[in-house]
Amino acid sequence: MSANLTLSRTGAVARLRLDRPALHNAFDDALIAGLTDALQALGRDPAVRVVVLEGAGASFSAGADLNWMRGMAAASEEANREDSLRLARLMRTLDELPKPTIARVHGAAFGGGVGLVACCDIAIGVPEAKFGLTESRLGLLPAVISPYVVAAIGARNARRYFASAEIFDAGEALRIGLLHEVVAAEGLDAAVDRQVGFLLRAAPFASADAKRLVRDVAAATDRDRLDADNAALIAALRVSPEGQEGLAAFLDKRPASWVE
Repeated sequence: MSANLTLSRTGAVARLRLDRPALHNAFDDALIAGLTDALQALGRDPAVRVVVLEGAGASFSAGADLNWMRGMAAASEEANREDSLRLARLMRTLDELPKPTIARVHGAAFGGGVGLVACCDIAIGVPEAKFGLTESRLGLLPAVISPYVVAAIGARNARRYFASAEIFDAGEALRIGLLHEVVAAEGLDAAVDRQVGFLLRAAPFASADAKRLVRDVAAATDRDRLDADNAALIAALRVSPEGQEGLAAFLDKRPASWVE
């Protein structure tokens, strides 16, 4: 585990905390590598059913570390390309993680921090949280995180915030779809725990595979193929051990075996 990350486990729930509070959990190459490795390990762990992503200190994540940015500004275009591909790998790992993910947003999220929030399946924040895609102020764009941010907030909102680099609050983040819920700071942990409870009552494979279904449906262009694929999926699920147990539990009016 990277020195910039803290991992804790309670039953089937893993909490992964960005732990650079003095730097507002800003990204550098070490944090990107450590977070990617940690997520991949959690994705492979059959005992983990939910991953909560959070930040230490005052912020969720302030985006890029200034010293890291200074170094990359002096590096070659090829070095910058390789560096950006490592960030892309992190975002894709989180987005496609075979476990449900929750972003616990207790403070500011900027740049890559917005990308992390957008990649999580569920995002809950406090009213005091601030958000910004501020790259255009530096003559840059949020290119690497753009697929996930556009998917979260829509193309029209992305056009505004990518171009303007303006800061927006939690209420706006909720309105445009970056956050699913805004709760008072004292109720944040309870709101996260409530979502964890919903996920733990859902069947493990179905809950984890839901994002793949959404991704496939959103990208589909052949409607006949989509109908055939979805029919095959539900048929396979119905006869699977998990599907059989879920249906039997419902018909018997008892909790399924996976309910904790």
